[in-house]
Amino acid sequence: MTARPTFRRPRAALVLLVLFAGLLPGAAACSHSAAPPPSTPPAAAPQTSAAPTAEADARLLPGMPPPLDAHDLYAADRPGQLAAAVRDFPSRIYVPNTESDTVSVIDPATYRVVETLRVGHQPQHVVPSWDLKTLWVNNDLGNTLTPIDPATGKTGETVDVHDPYNLYFTPDGKYAVVMASADRQLVFRDAHTMAVAKSVPADCAGVNHADFSPDGRYFIVSCEFSGELLKVDTASMTVLAKQALPQHGSMPQDVKLSPDGRTWYVADMVAGGVWTLDGDAFGPPTLLPTGKGAHGLYVSRDSRSLYISNRDEGTVSVLDFATRTLTAKWRIPDGGSPDMGGVSADGKVLWLSGRYDAEVYAISTDDGHLLARVPVGAGPHGLCVYPQPGRYSLGHTGIFR
Repeated sequence: MTARPTFRRPRAALVLLVLFAGLLPGAAACSHSAAPPPSTPPAAAPQTSAAPTAEADARLLPGMPPPLDAHDLYAADRPGQLAAAVRDFPSRIYVPNTESDTVSVIDPATYRVVETLRVGHQPQHVVPSWDLKTLWVNNDLGNTLTPIDPATGKTGETVDVHDPYNLYFTPDGKYAVVMASADRQLVFRDAHTMAVAKSVPADCAGVNHADFSPDGRYFIVSCEFSGELLKVDTASMTVLAKQALPQHGSMPQDVKLSPDGRTWYVADMVAGGVWTLDGDAFGPPTLLPTGKGAHGLYVSRDSRSLYISNRDEGTVSVLDFATRTLTAKWRIPDGGSPDMGGVSADGKVLWLSGRYDAEVYAISTDDGHLLARVPVGAGPHGLCVYPQPGRYSLGHTGIFR
């Protein structure tokens, strides 16, 4: 294994972020692939028998597509439920290499890198747009976004943006939310006019990952450098509350909501596990130990399990949502540094970047055995598996509902 470098982001001066929405390569200059109007979401998968009631729909963020199943937020993420917008996209794994300033493109059928794309300085995450048509590479220190057309695998013209560490989309498809980590801001932008709707001071260090409530009315954000969580109102774009995690030195990372929408999970690299809390009450969280360097959180295709990458011990923990207990721990042979990634469209493979080892891991979700190690560039981070099932994207490396 290679020596483990320290990935730090400088505290840059405040500059307004310019987020250009989804310009596809080869498209006309006025064409955007960011979220279309809320009245025209991507084609939905078939309705289930547990569709929400009219009363539940009334509580949703206006313009947000209602969940397919009131008891399972991820009901649209079943194997084979690809939206019409992505059905013809080739299956690929997009790996941003922070130290190489490239994106490695892997063919999952052969476990081989089929192309290496040159992007901006220190690409952190590859993020699907709300309408599923564009992949955005967040070039953090390069202060740019690079669009990738997943139909062709080609990059488009880079867009000047300051401090684009991570990127999310509101559930109604109306706004993009830029996690400006070094600037300590959440920047909301209109997904159609690109005008800044509001820049929200985060009042914490290292805004990083997030997820949205079942009704889309609020989202919870992790602040990795100050060990805090923010609760943000989606419609008013205001911070509702902030709390410090109870363990000194905590470094919260990925955030994920349980399928029933009742429990929030927050990975913590220093605490060595995931915090669980009630997002509505936003009360004190409880720690569930999983392993050293708990980092990424991924929901299985049947909505029964949560995969937790433990970066500092080279393992993946499996949590059962129904019992909130750990049912397995998968170890990468000869060690590794599993970080960010996603689950294959058929649910059979968990793909994770090896942050300190210039490699990517393909792990069987059946029994956790390693299918392949794929060499990539230096410092692989926010890997995106694409396409995946789901009607729309909430951002990051792929949160689909």
